[in-house]
Amino acid sequence: MYLVSVLALMLVLPAGSIVADYLSLPAGAAIMPLVGKWFVFWSAGVRLMLAGIRQYFQPEFTAHEIFEMKSAEALPVVRELGVANFSIGTVGVLSLLAPSFVLPVAIAAGIFYGVAGVRHAMQPARSRNETVAMVTDLFAFFVLAAFVAWTYFG
Repeated sequence: MYLVSVLALMLVLPAGSIVADYLSLPAGAAIMPLVGKWFVFWSAGVRLMLAGIRQYFQPEFTAHEIFEMKSAEALPVVRELGVANFSIGTVGVLSLLAPSFVLPVAIAAGIFYGVAGVRHAMQPARSRNETVAMVTDLFAFFVLAAFVAWTYFG
């Protein structure tokens, strides 16, 4: 279930939204604004919001299934991570109502995903779920970084 939900939120739903939105634009319109809009909404917004809710109310999943920690000592830290993820996710979801949120959320979530992806990559023995997190975190980082670079350097 984790793999399916992450792939949907990180690839299928953003790509589908981009294509649907792009088809309604005039020929030759730039696609990068749509990449930013929909990756911020789905990958930074919905994914981080849902992850934050789960980390706050079920910290055991992240601690045990992602990081393979068996002790309960990490649970308060996972809950705090959940609040941070929920916060970024909320602003990402609201970016559909306030397009001025897209760039700041892309920057914040891009940094988060980049650091998290590298941290996962540094683990010598990763669980399947941590490998999924690593790949999708790095993918999100590169997409969001490309959008930010395009915004500033066109």
